[in-house]
Amino acid sequence: MDGGVDLLIPVKMLHAAKSRLLGALDGGARDPRLHSSLVIALALDTATAAREAVGVRRVHVLTADSTTAAAVRADGFSVVTDHHDAGLNAALRHGSEWLRNHVGADRIGALQADLPALTALELGAAIAAAGQSRGFCPDRQGTGTTFLLAARGEALDPRFGVGSARRHREAGAVELRGSWPTLRCDVDTAADLGEAASLGLGPRTAELFERADQVGARRPARRGA
Repeated sequence: MDGGVDLLIPVKMLHAAKSRLLGALDGGARDPRLHSSLVIALALDTATAAREAVGVRRVHVLTADSTTAAAVRADGFSVVTDHHDAGLNAALRHGSEWLRNHVGADRIGALQADLPALTALELGAAIAAAGQSRGFCPDRQGTGTTFLLAARGEALDPRFGVGSARRHREAGAVELRGSWPTLRCDVDTAADLGEAASLGLGPRTAELFERADQVGARRPARRGA
């Protein structure tokens, strides 16, 4: 029986996460507390949408950061603790092995933690499009990867980093093609955040915009409003 996908969502230590977004909500003041809140909001909006997607068994946040871990546990998400400091791919390999050994995960995926406009419908459609194959979804530029899915019973084999779409393709992953703008819209810069806002942000990220009074010409829409 198909038990669904166990998804890993990796989040760096807050002091090192999403450095190009530092100052994006405070007019360049670069408040580290506001930045940390933004990183956590991005991850929680991503995880909440993923949890509701058809085909997802459970969402696990992969992090070594205690503040992030406490926030996601408070929202009911499983935490896989990353004890390594060897980069994203090493962390994902550790997390996928932990899931196989401790929760009996049979099919594992990795989803970037910076998809605040993500909808469950689009993620579910990408999982369905993969069928039983190993697959990946490129970002909106076509060079990065927002979502990687292993074939059932096989290793995740993550190859994230610059040019990851090409590397995942060369490693045998099928490129998942569909009109999924919210799944492709990862957020690395203030411009990316504006692009996500035009699609409709999840509630936590949208609330930060409102609290910071960063409305501007492209006011972020609270999803469902």
